[in-house]
Amino acid sequence: MKINLYKKYKNLKEFILIRKSGLFDEDYYLQTYPDVNDQNISPLLHYIKTGWKEGKNPSPDFDTAYYLRENKDIRMGRINPLVHYIQFGKAEDRPPNRSLSKDPFTYYSWIEQYDTLTAGDRSLMLAHIETFKQKPLISIIIPVFNPPEPFLREALDSVQAQIYPHWECCIADDASTEPYIRNILTEYEKKDSRFKVTFRNINGHISAASNTALSMASGEFIGLLDHDDVLREHALYMVACEINRFPDAEIIYSDEDLIDEFGVRYDPYFKPDWNPDLFYGHNLITHFGVYRREKVRKLGGFREGYEGAQDWDLAMRMTEQIPASAIRHIPFILYHWRAVIGSTALSSKYKDYAKDAQLSTLRTHFTRTKRPVDITQTHDGFWKVKHRIQDPKPLASIIIPVRNKVQLLKKCLASIQGKTTYPNVEILIVDNQSDQPEALDYFDEIAQNEQITIIRYPHPFNYSAINNFAADHASGKVLIFLNNDIEVISPDWLDEMVSHALRPEIGAVGAMLYYPNDTIQHAGVILGMKGIAGHIFYGSPRRTIGQRGRVRLVQNFSAVTAACMAIEKIKFFEIKGFNQQQLAVAYNDIDLCLRLIKAGYRNLWTPHAELYHHESATRSYEDTLEKINRVKSEADYLVNQWPEMIANDPTYNLNLSLTIPNFSLAFPPRIEKPWLNLDQPA
Repeated sequence: MKINLYKKYKNLKEFILIRKSGLFDEDYYLQTYPDVNDQNISPLLHYIKTGWKEGKNPSPDFDTAYYLRENKDIRMGRINPLVHYIQFGKAEDRPPNRSLSKDPFTYYSWIEQYDTLTAGDRSLMLAHIETFKQKPLISIIIPVFNPPEPFLREALDSVQAQIYPHWECCIADDASTEPYIRNILTEYEKKDSRFKVTFRNINGHISAASNTALSMASGEFIGLLDHDDVLREHALYMVACEINRFPDAEIIYSDEDLIDEFGVRYDPYFKPDWNPDLFYGHNLITHFGVYRREKVRKLGGFREGYEGAQDWDLAMRMTEQIPASAIRHIPFILYHWRAVIGSTALSSKYKDYAKDAQLSTLRTHFTRTKRPVDITQTHDGFWKVKHRIQDPKPLASIIIPVRNKVQLLKKCLASIQGKTTYPNVEILIVDNQSDQPEALDYFDEIAQNEQITIIRYPHPFNYSAINNFAADHASGKVLIFLNNDIEVISPDWLDEMVSHALRPEIGAVGAMLYYPNDTIQHAGVILGMKGIAGHIFYGSPRRTIGQRGRVRLVQNFSAVTAACMAIEKIKFFEIKGFNQQQLAVAYNDIDLCLRLIKAGYRNLWTPHAELYHHESATRSYEDTLEKINRVKSEADYLVNQWPEMIANDPTYNLNLSLTIPNFSLAFPPRIEKPWLNLDQPA
């Protein structure tokens, strides 16, 4: 009774507020939404009760969906957007519609310009499907348990709306207690024979229900869909395209975003191509995940006891048995993940059991692959995998090229020797023609330290040659290339870097570098950034988390900076070190990393090795014609040597900007829409 009185009072209060504002156009509302005429209710009261939740606009000047899209606080608070605009939004200068927005580069704008299908797009897709050599049946797997009726219908409608026609939808109801569930599922089964429904008598949770649905599947591939999420209408078309392009594909995944209860899309996740180390930090595949059914069947399907991480566990087991080339990424938003109170899309805290399942997923994976690790959860809710180093820990050779600048070197060495916990280190100081008496005296002094060796390189400056020369003199199993303007922050930085460098599959290992003002200097290198290569999240605050935690997760990058780089010595010599002929000064670290990839390794960056980089103190600006020509020559060499990697860095995404280094949207994206290139193979 009290609740009903409160609702009536709230509705009356909002009614008076909106009416007095003059921002509700009754004639417009009735003409635009004629169904309201049949409901025998005041148009304004209709808007207050349900209209705004359905995305209806109160006037031509106020866009309800836009206001909700652009203001997360209002969506999360379930506040009537027009009421908020009247009370606060107008004074806060929040635009009521897109035309008045001062920022044209929003996700809403991006969707309108680049991610909205037209009738012409759909026709071209249908024509393209007719040219496919393979038209595999794709089985959509949906475990169902008591979703809200509108969300369930929207999920099923999104399957039925697929442009690609060769699908079946296998639904296992897990003994839902809401009576409308059976009615809805039966309705869709009768409406379209491609829906296959079974009703379980006992609630067994999501793994058991998914296995029931899987047992009904006859498709060559299965696609996973939650009972309240939404598939894009071209999702299966894009999957079929990928299968035709790569017939050996075993796992296919796409980009995704979130959708709230009002149908507002937000928070897109534009993923990299297959990135194994990022996959250990969180479930990179998630939605829309498509798997070859026979492989899933042989693995035994979804494992009970892993509820909340059952799809991550499945993907983890499957990736252990297939080559990386069989894991394909589609750089299109094909899935809307419903984010409402109680869902893991909104926050994992709503399902604490998922954390235990995620931990079990990681532990069993590393047990099966016989790799000793320690696993902890970060305060951001992601996962950190620390690879153990067997005792006795191998010697690490820290190589520091120098020319004078004693004060920088003193600070660098003091931080290494005063903070580093790694027990087995030699430090090679490579003196490149220092001539200041203070420097020479300091070299004589530190040479008495049995941990430090001074190596003379009496030739013109060539960064690649200096480091190659030092590597020849190094005794360590792992080489650490370090600038003389680096200062250690985290005591276990070297343990972290060496542990990864020793992994057989890893090439170069990079660190998290900050400027002294606690902004990010290096969190991995993106190829193509500003034309050639650039540091991602350059200049961002130290507290930055990044898209889905990317700044806080160990991951693979195509390249990392040699300002602080670890690499196993045998791998360094396998690819013949730095290129001292063509890349004497610039881009030699990028080239080294790309040659490691070509040799079959993958490079890695870790945020858990933190150091300061006093780069401005030693940077030599290219201020002479000779230097400018040399930089241009080295840049041209890199671009000509690695054109495909620079055009499309697999650790980035074609929908993201190459000018703004913080995972901002690209306007326009660089993706190629296959339905617009029908002369190309599927």
